[in-house]
Amino acid sequence: MRTLKELFANNQAWAARINKQDPQFFLKLSRQQLPQYLWIGCSDSRVPANEIVGLLPGELFVHRNVANLVVHTDLNCLSVMQFAVDILKVRHIILCGHYGCSGVQAALRRDRLGLIDNWLRHVQDVRQKHEQVLVKSGGDAEASNRLCELNVIEQAANICHTSIARDAWERGQELTVHGWIYGLKDGLLRDLNFTVSQFGETQDRYQKALSEIA
Repeated sequence: MRTLKELFANNQAWAARINKQDPQFFLKLSRQQLPQYLWIGCSDSRVPANEIVGLLPGELFVHRNVANLVVHTDLNCLSVMQFAVDILKVRHIILCGHYGCSGVQAALRRDRLGLIDNWLRHVQDVRQKHEQVLVKSGGDAEASNRLCELNVIEQAANICHTSIARDAWERGQELTVHGWIYGLKDGLLRDLNFTVSQFGETQDRYQKALSEIA
C-alpha cells in the first residue's frame, strides 16, 4: 500500500521553508484566522487560489467546486459564505472562474459524463440563457471562453442575491462581490467588471458586465 511519502516529504520541506522565513508563522496562524477575502473558485487542480494572488495561508478563505457555481440550494457553498461573512467578517467575495474549464466545456457541448451532469445542469442554464451571444462567437474555442465569462457573471450575481450578502449589506457591513476569470495559458487574472458593494447596484453592474462580453 502506497503511503504517498513524497507528499509528506514535500510538506516537511514547505513547513521548514516557512519557518525559516518567519519562525512564529505557524504559532500565530494557529491562534486565529483573519482573512479579508473569500474565494469561490473551480476545483480544477491548475487553479491554486492562494498562489494566484500571492497570499499566505490564513489570508484567503476558500470554497471550490466544479465550474465555480453558486447555487441557492447548495448548503455547502452557502455555509462557507455565511461563516466567511458573518463570523470572519471578510470584506470581499471573489468569484473566480477560468478559461478552459472542463465543466463549462462539457455544458457547452452537452456531453454526458455521469452523475456530474446534474451539477452541470446549472451551467447548461447559463448556456441557454445566453444562447444568442454564444452563437455569435467565432468558433468552439471562442464560445467556450465566452461561456466561462458568462458563467462567472451569473454566479457572482447569484452571490449578491443570497440572503447572506443582502443581510450583510442591510446591516451596513462592508462587503464587495467581484467577478474575475483566470487564464491557464498566461497565469493572469482578468476583472470582468462585475463589482458590487450594495444590493441596489447588482442589476446595473450585471447588465454592464454582460454588455462588455456581448
